Amino acid sequence: MKTHVKALVVGGGAVGTSIAYHLAKAGWDDVMLLERDELTSGSTWHAAGLLPYFNMSYASSHIHDYSIKFYKTLEEETGLNPGFSVVGNLRMAQSQARMDEYMLYASTAETVDIPYEWMTPDQIRERWPLVRTEDLVGAIFHPTDGYINPADVTMAMAKGARQRGVTIERRWQVDGYHWTGDHWDVTCTKMVEKGGNLIASDEQIVIHAEHVVTATGNHAQRTAKLLGIKTPAIPVEHQFIVTEPDPALVEWRKQHGEHPVLRDVDARWYVREERGGWILGPYEDGAPSRFRYGVPDSFRADLFPLNLERIEQEYMDFIHRIPSTEEVGLKDDFNGPICYTPDGNPLIGPAPGLRNMWLAEGFSFGITAGGGAGYYLAQMMVEGEAEIDMASLDPKRYGNWMTSEYATAKNEETYPFLLKLHWPDEERPAARPLRTAPAYDRQAKRGAQFGQVNGWERPNYYGPLDAPQNYDEETNSFRRGGWWQHAVDEAKSIREGVGLIDATAFTKHIVKGPGAEGFLNWFTTNKLPKVGRINLTYALSSAGTTRTEYTIVRLKDDEFYLVSAGAWTAYDSDYLHKAIEDKEAEFGRIEVQDVTTQWGVFAIAGPKARDVLKAVICDADPETALSNKRFPWLSARQIELGMCPVNAIRVAYTGELGWELHHPMEMQNYLFDLLEKAGAEHGMKLVGARAQNWLRQEKSYRAFGTELGRDATPLEADLPRFVDLSKDFHGKAAMEKIGIRSTCVTLLIDGPDDADPWGREALYDMDGTRVGRLTSGGYSVAFGKSIGMGYVKPGGDAVGTKLQVKMFDKLWPAEIVEDSPYDPKNATIRIDG
Repeated sequence: MKTHVKALVVGGGAVGTSIAYHLAKAGWDDVMLLERDELTSGSTWHAAGLLPYFNMSYASSHIHDYSIKFYKTLEEETGLNPGFSVVGNLRMAQSQARMDEYMLYASTAETVDIPYEWMTPDQIRERWPLVRTEDLVGAIFHPTDGYINPADVTMAMAKGARQRGVTIERRWQVDGYHWTGDHWDVTCTKMVEKGGNLIASDEQIVIHAEHVVTATGNHAQRTAKLLGIKTPAIPVEHQFIVTEPDPALVEWRKQHGEHPVLRDVDARWYVREERGGWILGPYEDGAPSRFRYGVPDSFRADLFPLNLERIEQEYMDFIHRIPSTEEVGLKDDFNGPICYTPDGNPLIGPAPGLRNMWLAEGFSFGITAGGGAGYYLAQMMVEGEAEIDMASLDPKRYGNWMTSEYATAKNEETYPFLLKLHWPDEERPAARPLRTAPAYDRQAKRGAQFGQVNGWERPNYYGPLDAPQNYDEETNSFRRGGWWQHAVDEAKSIREGVGLIDATAFTKHIVKGPGAEGFLNWFTTNKLPKVGRINLTYALSSAGTTRTEYTIVRLKDDEFYLVSAGAWTAYDSDYLHKAIEDKEAEFGRIEVQDVTTQWGVFAIAGPKARDVLKAVICDADPETALSNKRFPWLSARQIELGMCPVNAIRVAYTGELGWELHHPMEMQNYLFDLLEKAGAEHGMKLVGARAQNWLRQEKSYRAFGTELGRDATPLEADLPRFVDLSKDFHGKAAMEKIGIRSTCVTLLIDGPDDADPWGREALYDMDGTRVGRLTSGGYSVAFGKSIGMGYVKPGGDAVGTKLQVKMFDKLWPAEIVEDSPYDPKNATIRIDG
């Protein structure tokens, strides 16, 4: 048995075999896969094998698309039939809101070239008369997907991997990982059968691997403990039942083809044909998590007892939709563990704090995602980056604040949410509130409706004072929800008066020491600011794309304060720490500290912002303390607001006169009360994140995770002013080699009267040719119409270009406008006083 390999894949399910296959296909000729039992013996063996295209995530849509196309090629390559039944997928809707969801999805699907068709109830009934349709509004049909045999497709990928030189070893359990500095020593124990159980023998070996990938499925908690990290991947029970043959179906099939996979998502179930009967898979409330602390040694390819009472409603809804099943008996049942994460998306990418350790865990749709996950992860490992932005699936989107209790609660919430309406403005309630800044209670009393960002509670908007915290749930919509007018009023308050935004969730790091300047000059694209000044800059990936956006404040010659997106604290911290570790010997001693929880942030903005601060600033000359001469735009000053010391930064994400007020977290309530009292004289409103998101689009401010990501460079984002090409920086050569594949633009949109884009929609030219996609969307109070930002093909980005946006299955006129259409000369930001 080999003991030295380039890459070791741990886990022999659909995901693990796909990774091994794609690493070999990408050119790595020394890959080994280990499985502790038999291939497919985890969740793969009892999966229903469905391959649904439908997914609201842009990255996951690419992953599913690749899988579905890839699986169709396996038989020709390997000679093994993976059992792919391309019967299509019919997703039915009982309400217009559900159809709105499908139309939003469909616009995103078009950007990935995913085929789909719309169907009316009459068309469904005519084509598949066993389906009751009188209470349906319509459906979306994917003709090119269907279902597959999970064991067969896994074995086909395993054979394909072997043909490409991969070694696959079964009955070996990993019991330890040790990083030596340039490779992993992986301690493995031979597993043997005894009394029906799989137990560890005395035989052990150590495999030396340059890279390790874990795809351990239900065993993710054990894997995390061995690695000394945390993971939110915890299984939840999933039940499905197989009926006896349905006589009506048997008769139908004598002259017709197989039904597509049917999904009555409002009833929360899927169903497909199975040997004259049906497989019914519900997503009911109350499905419990399992293996929170690890899988028992005695659990192998086992199942849990069926709980029919828990799925009674879904079963009755199944009979309602397909009446011929009412007298059909049950033939078989399955209730097995399937791993979940709090947001339902898998964990794909580098492990936090570790070198050459890659995770592929938490797949609730492992068969659907397996092929694509292997493909894109192999790109990341072999080429340094994937062709699509994988940040939304990165394991570090959950920081060390995450616990098994949190993950359990969220995963149990996510399971039934799979088929509930996925409102773009939804905020799910489980395990909340958790991370709260001191002013949380004060904001709640003033009507704040909170969203959760990286565990933090952050006001999305301020509703009625007496509204319950779940007020959002009553007003969610794919159009303009009940919160919309509140956000309009808040946005206007900043454009016309003054508003206060809680930005405490911002990620904050201190980087200091003799090597700090040299390191940051190499690490980021822009010139470093002088002491007391700030710069916007970017850290690039090794592939030259945007890895992180920073606002850098220079506190001293050798001390810098870095501010980045609040949703990405662990993600940014890990990248920063690893880069410093790599370069400290070259640049000199560098200290880095995550100070996110030490400093709260209020952003005050609007024409009257200076007046509010003048009333509370402690200065010998308060009238001039905030003037352009003493406190110019893009500078930072230590000031005192009442008794609170504040690191004030003159910058505003809203594009108005404003300051970010970074303050000691323990003084937040004092500062909140002080500013609220002073602001009352000037009509100051509390403002949430949704209004702020609209306002930043009026200024064409790019946001990380939307316009900025690992699939585009800062030059493609049209940000050359923040890239100093006269210096050498990490990723520069790769960035220049990429060139300009697409360009970021801002558009004003004449959309529907009751809706705005969400930033997922396809863009078309006036001839109906798709030319790009939106990455952000919303409403502009300055222009009184919808606004959006997105990417278009080079040459089609000229100001004044007429385009069309796909919303609700219609094309709506849009026009590319100049960057920063609101106040393009930044006069309001620089105004003196």
